[in-house]
Amino acid sequence: MKIINLSSGSKGNTTYVETNKSKLLIDLGNSSKYVKERLMELNVDPKDIDGILITHTHKDHIKGLEVFCKKYKTKVYITSKMLEELPYLSNYELINSSEFNINDIKIVVIKTSHDASDSNGYIVYNDNKSLVYITDTGYINHKYFELLKDKNVYIMESNHDIEMLNNGSYPYELRKRIYGDKGHLSNVDCSKYLTNFIGDNTKYIVLAHLSEENNRSDIAYNCLVNKLEENNKHIDNIIIAKQNETTELIEI
Repeated sequence: MKIINLSSGSKGNTTYVETNKSKLLIDLGNSSKYVKERLMELNVDPKDIDGILITHTHKDHIKGLEVFCKKYKTKVYITSKMLEELPYLSNYELINSSEFNINDIKIVVIKTSHDASDSNGYIVYNDNKSLVYITDTGYINHKYFELLKDKNVYIMESNHDIEMLNNGSYPYELRKRIYGDKGHLSNVDCSKYLTNFIGDNTKYIVLAHLSEENNRSDIAYNCLVNKLEENNKHIDNIIIAKQNETTELIEI
């Protein structure tokens, strides 16, 4: 399995996943032009994308979806509630169960908690390899904890530093939304979850969806490393995903 985050942040989120038989995007929150150019840099023709998984319908996760789908006729995997907000979609498959397959990939749905009509995280499996993708959630339900443990790669939201958010320019109501159960994971929250989830099979952590105003890469990184050390855990490969930049290619 090959994984590369094409962009991550409050202005656009897109991730590419490739296996022997499948090419997927998780969200398409950047412009269609941007995504096409990043895919071409990977020698991937956009028309060869087998499917797009949508986490939720906020603009930073679907900005380029309409143009991309109209141009390349790509199938979108989406819930019925999400579809109500995306009436332009013609090639789609409704997610009606907690598990489904796309070619050689098995997808397990993790319901997230965000102020959208519906929101999902995903576990992507292929040939005994696994990727967890969770962003835009106020918390992770305890019922998923065992399912989320000891996966190969985690792409997890580490949205804000609590002190920076408290002392920043955001008005109270917006801060309250971000803190809330339908908001975003802080660095502290993310670090607690990841310390609980990772295991011997974990090779990479990607910290995603960092706020440009209320976070910094070094703060998010150090928060995670310190929490791991407190629990006698260590991961060699911790990557910070950035806005309008591709991460290194992960291959497992």
